[in-house]
Amino acid sequence: MPDFTARLPAMLTLLQRLVETESPSNDKAAVDRVGALVLEECHRLEAQVEIVENAETGNHLVARWNAHLPGQPILLLHHMDTVFPLGMLARMPFYTRDGKTYGPGVLDMKGGIVITLAAIEALRDAGQLNRPVTALFTSDEEIGSHTSRALIEQLAAKSALALVMESGLESGAIKVWRKGVGDFVVRVRGRAAHSGGEHEKGRSAIRELAHQILEIEKLTDYRLGTTVNVGVIRGGTVTNVVPEEAVAEGDIRILVPEEARRIEAALKALKPAFPDTQVDVTVTFNRPPLPFNERNRAAFAQAQAIAAAEGLPLEAGGSGGGSDGNFIAPLGVPVLDGLGAVGADYHSEREWIYTESLATRARLVAALLREWG
Repeated sequence: MPDFTARLPAMLTLLQRLVETESPSNDKAAVDRVGALVLEECHRLEAQVEIVENAETGNHLVARWNAHLPGQPILLLHHMDTVFPLGMLARMPFYTRDGKTYGPGVLDMKGGIVITLAAIEALRDAGQLNRPVTALFTSDEEIGSHTSRALIEQLAAKSALALVMESGLESGAIKVWRKGVGDFVVRVRGRAAHSGGEHEKGRSAIRELAHQILEIEKLTDYRLGTTVNVGVIRGGTVTNVVPEEAVAEGDIRILVPEEARRIEAALKALKPAFPDTQVDVTVTFNRPPLPFNERNRAAFAQAQAIAAAEGLPLEAGGSGGGSDGNFIAPLGVPVLDGLGAVGADYHSEREWIYTESLATRARLVAALLREWG
């Protein structure tokens, strides 16, 4: 296997270029600037690159190596957008110190892009890139993957394996399961009235919503890995008016696919607890769960054996957060997630990675691309 430690300075140089090219999801021009860097690197590595034009957010890139060879490709998933606004570098600049590298997006997930490109470059240099490989770089993962989901599913359905280059757990474990993600909105309408002179004529939307929240919170079932969380409430106008409207917004996380039906049915069955009020509920599931089922257990066992042959320990873990790997779970394609850089504090001003994990993960990904049966 090539020496990735020797490649680490070049990997850090590329990572710095990507991180210092800030790319908030909703800024198309910014994400496309990262896309231009990725395109440059893929062309340097002699990939066939398809640019999928996108009017809403940045363009998506599909890079292919050895597409002419027989067999299904391995698909590697990445996103180029981050949660950080333009100008964040002034508060959290890119730097390396005491074995860690810091900066907006180093962990989620520009480190994963660098790892993939380094693995492919090393295999090409060694004449060991001997199978079809597809790398997808999307622009909108952090805001729901609405423009990229169909492309992800299309490419995954033709693949033998999907490797998601999101960050690994701080322990170094990869993610073999993820919870599905949904959200809901509860809108309550009552009747406004003066709170002092005609309080009895009012129908408080906030009182009704408070009752509904207590019922909603009962839907959480830790045994099944299901959580239902009311995270935002709004209602009323001023203190001396019985509130006519109130809204609650919440988050749903499920590990068992069947829980989606239970939660949606229960939320939509909510009825007013008090007379002359109305309750309307909308429920949306953005990502299905990625379960650690028999198919993914077999994939992890094979990956663990390949890693062991390289002297790399590989452990299994999971996450309550979703990724683009969730979309692939229902397609019958094995998914291994969290193969990107190892670190912690993503989505915060403290985001960091273990610098050496760039080299270690590149070695792992290269081994998987070379040895996958």
